[in-house]
Amino acid sequence: FKIRAYGRMELAQLYSPELTGIAAYRKMNKWIVRCPGLQERLSDLGYQPQHRSYTPLEVRAIVDALGEP
Repeated sequence: FKIRAYGRMELAQLYSPELTGIAAYRKMNKWIVRCPGLQERLSDLGYQPQHRSYTPLEVRAIVDALGEP
């Protein structure tokens, strides 16, 4: 798995390839909310819900918390 910038649905579909883009994103977003400290970490890195992509640093934080897709 390569750490780089990903569209939010693109990354979500790596975690849930059996789902459509929006369904995979919603599922991953639930995981982010339920993972202690991850939402705050992403916010500290500058992520806002209206952003359509994750920076490499944000992807690293997600992978560190959720594991590799």
